[in-house]
Amino acid sequence: MDLHILDHRLRVTSICKNGLVNFTHPLIKLIFLRNRARCKFFSLTETPENYTVVLDEEGFKELQPSEHLLVESSVWLPLNVVSNGNSSSSSQAVGVTKIAKSVIAPLAQQHVSVFMLSTYQTDFILVREKDLAVVINTLEEEFNIYREVGGEYSAVLSQHVHNGFQKNGKEAPQLTVHPLLIPQNQFCVMSLDPDTLPAIATTLIDVLFYSNSPKEGALPSQDLDCIKFFSFSLIDGYVSLVMDTEAQRQFPADLLFTSSSRELWRMVRIGGQPLGFDECGIVAQISQPLADNNISAYYISTFSFDHALVSKPLAADVTECQQRYQMTE
Repeated sequence: MDLHILDHRLRVTSICKNGLVNFTHPLIKLIFLRNRARCKFFSLTETPENYTVVLDEEGFKELQPSEHLLVESSVWLPLNVVSNGNSSSSSQAVGVTKIAKSVIAPLAQQHVSVFMLSTYQTDFILVREKDLAVVINTLEEEFNIYREVGGEYSAVLSQHVHNGFQKNGKEAPQLTVHPLLIPQNQFCVMSLDPDTLPAIATTLIDVLFYSNSPKEGALPSQDLDCIKFFSFSLIDGYVSLVMDTEAQRQFPADLLFTSSSRELWRMVRIGGQPLGFDECGIVAQISQPLADNNISAYYISTFSFDHALVSKPLAADVTECQQRYQMTE
């Protein structure tokens, strides 16, 4: 398999709910006016706490500094696993889980933190730019690694970097057991032709900016039946949408498309308190046991919490898988 280091330098940001009004203009520009913004990598995810915005340097220029905007200090690089010349697709969700395992687990062993963004088309594994040498050194035995520059790919050789731990050594970061929340919403992972974005503009603006949301700062409790979660990504010309079935009913059915199985997904939300960005092994703690048990999954990290989407009948199995994984560590 090949591992591609894509030609994007990304920033991970958070807009607080009561500050969204200050950013509606640049966000609308980034979503609907691609040629004006010149942003090639854009993702916006709403959760009960905030809006997580992941975007490249051109897009980041559109966001003015504000007390309502939090910016993670690092520059992140997206990695993409390619098998047989094609990016892993949502129709191979089980394989995606295992591919994530083959990348994320060894990186956790080397104390490299990752930020995951699954889309309808593929899975992006974001790593800090400063960790890239360690990433290459760690994964070169498993993958042929190529770096994209100006649309062209060239082979990357090991940079022979050590970060204080022997490569493939047994020393691993101490696991923190994070609580899991499984809300009752059912979710869809969908896409559409980007040329049809104007046709859903009013609906998308309504869902993103004017829908009813929990109060600012409210954290979900274990008694919460449903959770607000909506994710829109426009990356290299491809659109991905993750929404619950209630939001889906607001969109014209003939414009959105999904897999032939029209599968619905349940969410597993990871974390009782905001997770931060420095802890290693959070994604592996979920993705590895899912892969071991052949459970399909998407995975979306946000500024505060992580979210796995699993096949609806198997959502209850995730907690058991996590417990088994912790017992083996």
